[in-house]
Amino acid sequence: MKKLVALLQLLATVVLGIFALATAVNLILISMRPETISVVNAIIGQGILIICMLALASISLRKGLKGLRSDSSGTILEESQE
Repeated sequence: MKKLVALLQLLATVVLGIFALATAVNLILISMRPETISVVNAIIGQGILIICMLALASISLRKGLKGLRSDSSGTILEESQE
């Protein structure tokens, strides 16, 4: 079960990375428009959104890798104790 959760966390990392990249492309396209207050608000909002998605992806990556490593090392420890 722990391995499944770890794999899902790694999948979430990939999905969040793709979403952050797509949002960055959208941010670039929005920045080419004439500057109005709504464009500035969109740029600020999407910038914050990108930062949050990358932070969540980083956390998810660390937890997923930790879950995979602890699951495999836990199996070895259980076998050696018997």
